[in-house]
Amino acid sequence: MEAFNTGEVLRMLSARLKMRHLILLLQIQQHGSLTRVAEHMASSQPAITNALAELESMFGAPLFDRSVRGMAPTALGRVVLSRAQAMIHDLGHLVRDMETVASGHAAHLHIGVTPFISGQILSAAVQRTLPEADRRVTVTIHEGTSDQLLSQLRDHTLDMVVGRASSSVDLAQVRFEVLYRQQPRLIASRRLAAQLGRIRLDWRKLVDLDWVLGAPHTPMREQVADIFLGAGLVPPTPIVESYSSKLIGEMIVASERAVSIVPADIAEELVRIAGVAIVPYSFDWTLPPIAMFTRAQGLHRTADQLFAASLRQVCQETYAKPGL
Repeated sequence: MEAFNTGEVLRMLSARLKMRHLILLLQIQQHGSLTRVAEHMASSQPAITNALAELESMFGAPLFDRSVRGMAPTALGRVVLSRAQAMIHDLGHLVRDMETVASGHAAHLHIGVTPFISGQILSAAVQRTLPEADRRVTVTIHEGTSDQLLSQLRDHTLDMVVGRASSSVDLAQVRFEVLYRQQPRLIASRRLAAQLGRIRLDWRKLVDLDWVLGAPHTPMREQVADIFLGAGLVPPTPIVESYSSKLIGEMIVASERAVSIVPADIAEELVRIAGVAIVPYSFDWTLPPIAMFTRAQGLHRTADQLFAASLRQVCQETYAKPGL
């Protein structure tokens, strides 16, 4: 078997690989047919076929398997496509950074945030980053589940993710740093919270209430389900599935039977902004910790490093306080 010459391949790709090649690969992945790719790119099928053949000659192996069902990436093709997507996203970020610099700012950050991350923490971290930069940074916050956001982190759509670290999270190509831990709190309307607070915690009585919970197969939803299963009960079917703090608060205050379990810092925010109440129960379990996720290669831009340092400092100061 011929040895793989890394230096030679790198020189050849550096000289011959173009951005249009990467776009072509992503178009083939999306459409699965050279005919449809040619139509979409306003080109001829022979031209597209020749371009793909040129690409595959660069890599020395097929990038797609052809069949009557269409074209599917080979093992090598999947690797190349993953990197191609990251390069295209990096190009988009470059254009956005150019626009940001032209408008007098230092850089633009794309931060992914999973549900139940305190808005006060994020706001404080952003505000603390601004004076540290030579010029102001701008930030876009992207919300989603851990799986969605970490996938976007890997393909360079996002610069970092703030989310919950759990055993179900795919940590391939990423690294994480635990920022803080959250305690769970049961929230209800003020009247219901007062009623529940007069009796001992009994999951058999709680199971029949109207629950507002997050989506299935998320760390927090599974942990709540485990609590009921541990008590020998079938987990409740929620009347509403949502990770919107605003909606949860509105559902709770509008009903005398609605309850939810949320992190303590989110519960305190909902007390202030929605008028919910916290049931004075102490739980003997904690939620998976909140962590900062970055790509395995680390943070290269100064703005990314400044935001990470600000977020780390804000979390240390906030969650070092008694009771948090």
